[in-house]
Order: sequence, then C-alpha cells, then structure tokens
Amino acid sequence: MPQLFSNLIRYFRTMQIAPKNIIEIAVLAFLIYHLLRWVRNTRTWFLLKGIGLLLLFVFLVNILELNVLTYIAGETLSVLLIALLVIFAPELRQALEQIGQSNFFSRLFGTARLRSNALHTKEITGELVKASFAMGKNRTGALIVIEREIRLDEYVKTGIPVDGVVSSALLINIFEKNTPLHDGAVIMRGGRVVAATCYLPLSTNMEINKSYGTRHRAAIGISEVTDSLTIVVSEETGAVSLAVGGTLKHALTPEQLRRELEIMEEKDEKETEGTSLIGRLIAAGKNGIKGTQTEKQPLERGRKRGRHRRKNAGSVPKQEIVQAENGKEADGNEV
Repeated sequence: MPQLFSNLIRYFRTMQIAPKNIIEIAVLAFLIYHLLRWVRNTRTWFLLKGIGLLLLFVFLVNILELNVLTYIAGETLSVLLIALLVIFAPELRQALEQIGQSNFFSRLFGTARLRSNALHTKEITGELVKASFAMGKNRTGALIVIEREIRLDEYVKTGIPVDGVVSSALLINIFEKNTPLHDGAVIMRGGRVVAATCYLPLSTNMEINKSYGTRHRAAIGISEVTDSLTIVVSEETGAVSLAVGGTLKHALTPEQLRRELEIMEEKDEKETEGTSLIGRLIAAGKNGIKGTQTEKQPLERGRKRGRHRRKNAGSVPKQEIVQAENGKEADGNEV
C-alpha cells in the first residue's frame, strides 16, 4: 500500500497540466453535472436503470458462456443505439429546447422580442392580480398562461377562441364553475385573451411536490417547454402560484405576484429595446460605413471647390478682356 501511494505521488509530480487542461476538466465537470441532474429529474433515470440491468444481464451471460443468449444479446445491442434515440426522443427534444431557449443563443442569434407579447401595461397586471385573488378567495380553480417570446399556437389550437381584452371580470366569468369554458387553461397574448379551455403538457419532473394536482403540474409543464408565465389558482386551498422556467413559486401574496409580473415585464422591455448581438454588429458596421462616406463627401466637395478656385484664378474671363481692350481704345482716342 505505501508503494502504491508513492507511485501515485510520483505520477502526479511528473504530470504537466497546461491551462487548457484545466479548462477542459471544468467544462467536462459542468456538462456531466448538468447531464446527471437532467437525467435525475426526468423519466430517463428509470429508463437508464432498465438499460443498466440489461447490460448486467449481458455481462453475466458472457461470463457463464451461454452461447445462444450471448448471440441474441449481441444482435440486440447492434440496434440498441437506434432504439435509444426512439425511446429518449421526448427527453432529447426537451433538452434541445432548453438549450435553444437559453439567453446566450437568444441574444446571439435571436431577434428582438415583439412588444405585443409582453404584458404591456400595469393596468393589465393589476387586472390579473385582482382576478387571481378574487378567484382564490372563492376557491375557484384557474390556469392563466401569459405568452412571451415563444408562440403558443399549438396549445391555442386545442382551445376555444375568445379574443377578448384582458379584464378581471372576463377571467372570473371564464373560470366560473359549471360554465362551458371553465375547464382547461386560458392563454394570453399581447394583452388579450386568445383562447380558453386549452390543454397543456404535464410535467414529468419526479421531484415535484406530491401535494400538487394536475393543474399545478400543467403549469410547470408548459413553463418547462416554453418561456411563458403561468398563474395558478388552487381550487382546494385558494392559493395563488406562479410557474416560470420549470419552477413553481407557491402561495404568493398580491404584492409578491404583482412584483413578479413587473420584474418579468421589465426584463421583456430590456430585451425588446435591443436586437441580437449579430444584428447589432451588422448595424454598427453599416453605420460605420455610412459615417466614413459622410466624412468623405465634405472632403471631396472641398477639393472640388479648391480646384475650381485655382482654375478661375489662373484664367481671366472673356468679358473682362473685352472691357479692358475697350478701355485701352478709349484712352488712345483721348490722347
């Protein structure tokens, strides 16, 4: 054992670690950590357990030299990669969507967020807060989805078109019990209620509190696959919650809900003011070219004026020559 430790110490002393190796180790650790975290929070964890048991079975078959089972296992593993792509298709799609929705790529390649997708005014925020806590007081369940950058057309199609101006009275009437539109979610776009009774995807996160019902799971689910905001009113407790980015902020007060909506509105306004990084670089390049052209134009005009003045100074107009000759003749006559 002491010899082993001495060999390890000698090995690490002889290693030459460059700065790029440290960067590679940090990047790999970051990727592995987030991969394991993503696997742990989805159904992928259980699927990987099943795959691990199959691999263990193949290993034992090879050790015991069971030829028939070894042949079957070998043929099965040859198509396992394609099978994994099919099995993990929903999880892979969700992971790629989350990568695509990250701030880095949206700022690098994305365009400015349309102003119509924002909350617009504090009056609409006030109407949302008023309606949410009025329904919570009466134990009326509600699910209000606010569209932001990512359009929710595929979920709007599952509901009934409304196209009404957002108001507390409208929202309360939609979610009133025993009415045709109370079941499902309401989707808002640009300060208007686009549709009601919409179906939302349920979250597959296994760490969600078991006390949350279908309405809360749907709110978390839509926030996982889009950048929308979802207000949830519990029918059992009357608590008002807000789902955003795959997380649920539970049992908010009116002031807290108003503040959360205002923070998101301020964030949307900042992102609306500018375009993507590439767009800004292109615009800066165009402005630079225009600036050099406008700087060149006065210089060229000044040069032309200078050449024109020098030309005029070196030559006498014909009219002045004729007048000079007439003056000489007049002087000769007087003499």
